[in-house]
Amino acid sequence: MTQPQRITVLGATGSIGLSTLDVIARHPERYQAFALSGFSRLTELEALCLRYRPCFAAVPDADSARHLQGSLLAAGLETRVLVGEQGLCEIAAHPDVDAVMAAIVGAAGLQPTLAAVEAGKRVLLANKEALVMSGALFMQSVRRSNAVLLPIDSEHNAIFQCLPTDYSRGLADVGVRRILLTASGGPFRELPLERLPDVSPEQACAHPNWSMGRKISVDSASMMNKGLELIEACWLFDARPAQIEVVIHPQSVIHSLVDYVDGSVLAQLGNPDMRTPISHALAWPERIDSGVSALDLFSVARLDFQAPDEQRFPCLRLARQAAEAGASAPAMLNAANEVAVAAFLDRRIRFTEIASIIDEVLNRETVIAVETLDAVLQADARARAVAGQWLVRHGR
Repeated sequence: MTQPQRITVLGATGSIGLSTLDVIARHPERYQAFALSGFSRLTELEALCLRYRPCFAAVPDADSARHLQGSLLAAGLETRVLVGEQGLCEIAAHPDVDAVMAAIVGAAGLQPTLAAVEAGKRVLLANKEALVMSGALFMQSVRRSNAVLLPIDSEHNAIFQCLPTDYSRGLADVGVRRILLTASGGPFRELPLERLPDVSPEQACAHPNWSMGRKISVDSASMMNKGLELIEACWLFDARPAQIEVVIHPQSVIHSLVDYVDGSVLAQLGNPDMRTPISHALAWPERIDSGVSALDLFSVARLDFQAPDEQRFPCLRLARQAAEAGASAPAMLNAANEVAVAAFLDRRIRFTEIASIIDEVLNRETVIAVETLDAVLQADARARAVAGQWLVRHGR
């Protein structure tokens, strides 16, 4: 009898992590939760450990580790609790692991995701920031280690499904004219522009179609999420920024499209549920039941499309600017956005000031080559410092 594949879930308590565990639970004969990590929702992580009984768990600090280890031992579990970034890298690269779901939000996911890649794992990439920050280094490591990199963002997974299997030969060589990256437009797609400065974090987090964490929900509202996805798509599919067009599609039924030179446009459709791309990547090249209901086209009834308004969504313009500049610019863009979004969620800045902070960082900091991980991390740190200076200067 074939042993179940052992899966590490980095970011197990987030929406992607929980959806991954849901798919795993539907197929116990195929998958086993080998290791789980959590950051702030440690009560939820403990509950997940009690349910899935992983060999390892990883938490951010020693106090949390002592508490969780004691609770799990008292419950009769042999789960070993590891600490910090070193613990995350250990469970990502562990020799017994078959696949790693990289679902830690933000720059914090970079090093453990790279550890999984360098160990030659099947990496299910939900942490777009890792690739945005270190694109060239990341893809070089994928090629060097023979890791299998499968995209989990619904858009990139859709593109992957619509491309021919030999797309790595080059998009032009396989007849691709352009990639169409769809976006819902978020909760502020039709809000009068004069009201944008006064929107609240709660309004920004109320996504009309998807259930997501607070940071990614704000990114969706500003369309920075789509900007980061544009940069990620350039690296995943070896595309130039000019080959990628963003299309607002409010229904979130078409997850992305690929336009071919013969006039064919292939699209991947489905209900807006992350278990679809997760199950696709877990089982690839097979297909398994994800628990997602069948798409009812009669209920959907219509599919709408519109061009994004860069006056409404300046973050999208800034992301394309960073993609075209390359080198350290995407890492700086991501760092500035993380600082700005955190400040907005803390009610220290207005929603429209997110773009102001990012714009200042990109204009003040010189774009430099990033040929090592240290250089990436230094660019990230400099951008955070400049963003922090903006907050101080404006009394925030």
